[in-house]
Amino acid sequence: MTAPIKLPANQPPQFYRGGASIAALRGAGQDKEFGPEDWVASTTTLFGQPENGLTKLPDGRWLREAVNAEPESWLGAKHVAAYANSTALLVKLLDAGQRLPVHFHPSNSFAQRHFDSHFGKTEAWIVVGTSGDDPRVYPGFRESVDPGTVGEWVREQDTAAMLGALNSVPVKPGDNVYIPAGLPHAIGEGVFVVELQQPTDFSLTIEWRDFLESPEKGHLGIGFDAALGALDTSARDPESVIRRTGGAEESIVDLLVPGAAEFFRADRLHPKPSLALDPSFTVFVVLDGAGTLSTEHGGNLALAKGDTVVVPYGAGQSEVSGELTIIRCRPPAPGSTT
Repeated sequence: MTAPIKLPANQPPQFYRGGASIAALRGAGQDKEFGPEDWVASTTTLFGQPENGLTKLPDGRWLREAVNAEPESWLGAKHVAAYANSTALLVKLLDAGQRLPVHFHPSNSFAQRHFDSHFGKTEAWIVVGTSGDDPRVYPGFRESVDPGTVGEWVREQDTAAMLGALNSVPVKPGDNVYIPAGLPHAIGEGVFVVELQQPTDFSLTIEWRDFLESPEKGHLGIGFDAALGALDTSARDPESVIRRTGGAEESIVDLLVPGAAEFFRADRLHPKPSLALDPSFTVFVVLDGAGTLSTEHGGNLALAKGDTVVVPYGAGQSEVSGELTIIRCRPPAPGSTT
């Protein structure tokens, strides 16, 4: 496979409201009341489900099926040597139409022990839009918390205590937040992000009441006693996980704090008037403008605001040109440790 492919919206059902910002970006006529996530170039399913979440290509195949058939063409030999047939990446558009619950994600080692998965779920948020009076995010505890206290909050479903213990940070477009495994967090109403994450759906949700059907959905069947073993209860300076790039004007702007690179890479591209890019499995999210993606082996593709595009490694060297703003999402560079 060598040609880049434009992808339609892929919005598996979720438990929270949102989707208007996704519809506006894509130029769609209507938003879905519970379509707050668009899973882009996804080879990942919702937890415990066989197909929901997977991306279907225009030829009718699942992207996962296509990658498994030609892994080196899609991913490159060095990537396959490191991660086998996995893309090692899931990209989402996430539009929080309401505040998300307090939750966290497992590390690779925890996911291996409890979910038989090579990947945990470290993630990052590229803030591309906000709405409402007070858009904010909640990354990590302000002060260290005793694990026993957290357990009591979970048993009592003390929402005020859980949310009140977290850092509370106003955000605007150009702010980018890295969420390592174990860090408790929530996204506030009115925050629209491009999310990069490891390719799993492991969310351990300690604030489950009024969001999920049952506590079992919160601990994914392993029990909260076990799940809380993956929680980082230490104090976190929020500025240690945030990179603010709203004023950056370079053609290529690295969006994430340095520690994120072993899990995924994200750049904002502004061709002036063109940019040459090395071969890589890549997901493009076009935020604004219009232009062209030209590839060494896969031809040319017109780009416009709202397009989401998957580019195989086999497309070779490429060039983007035009008046464009693009978020470029890539898996970790081969040789990175995850």
